[in-house]
Amino acid sequence: MSETASPTQPDPAPAKHPDLIFDLGMHRGEDTQFYLAKGFRVIAFEADPDLVNQCRERFAAELTTGQLRIVAGAIVADPDAASVTFYKNPVVTVWGTTDPAWQARNARMGWESEEITVPAVNFTRCLREFGVPYFIKIDIEGADLLCLRSLAKCAERPDYVSIESSKTALTAIAEELDILEQLGYTAFKAVQQATIPGTRAPRPAREGADINYVMEYDASGLFGRDLPGPWLDRADIERQYRRIFWGYRVFGNDTFMRTNRYARKLWRVLQRITRRPIPGWYDTHARHGSVAEQDGLN
Repeated sequence: MSETASPTQPDPAPAKHPDLIFDLGMHRGEDTQFYLAKGFRVIAFEADPDLVNQCRERFAAELTTGQLRIVAGAIVADPDAASVTFYKNPVVTVWGTTDPAWQARNARMGWESEEITVPAVNFTRCLREFGVPYFIKIDIEGADLLCLRSLAKCAERPDYVSIESSKTALTAIAEELDILEQLGYTAFKAVQQATIPGTRAPRPAREGADINYVMEYDASGLFGRDLPGPWLDRADIERQYRRIFWGYRVFGNDTFMRTNRYARKLWRVLQRITRRPIPGWYDTHARHGSVAEQDGLN
């Protein structure tokens, strides 16, 4: 049964930890590495067993000290599930998913998947076990909203969250914002992800340690107070997404320009000529209203 956001029935048990970050969709550890370097403790979630093994080797030292813990498996809605089918993409590894609709979309774009069985992860139980983090990055290809809805069971909420925003419909964006608002998030930013690799963390830092750091390929980038640009209210972020969707309607994943192999060649040429992503993709970052009150922000 799918969980629904119901702030009227919080579970007061999970404590909030200002030094903790959840990385949902660890992949090869591109974001986990950044959070660890910043001095945070990290709980990282990953469904692809090959990627889990790679990260266990990469972060052997941090796993030994306890700064990092890896949860291997796919987050699912059914609290009683022991395992789940995972569509592993051997080429575009970031597109692994438990959602058959997402797997079908990937196939239309020319990327076939391999069906494997992985452990099922109950995210609500993980919140009870590990506590509520300061920031949570959610990028798990089709299950982002499931994780958001699980936060409704906690009396405390992360100060900041990010999700990979929908690229299919403005109504889906509205649903994402509805859930975030129900959870108490009042300010938002749409962050272009295609331009993150190679960028540097700002100095002096406002989040975590002040470090000289360059973002890896496939990294999600900055979070919280380090994000550039103004925070927007609900109306302004929706206006921004309406502009973004003009690009999605022509060049989005399910359009002719991306599903036809000849049109895809033209799309790649256009990106090389313009030297920018067309249309790219965006994460929605959200700031909880309690942060604004504490810092005296609008």
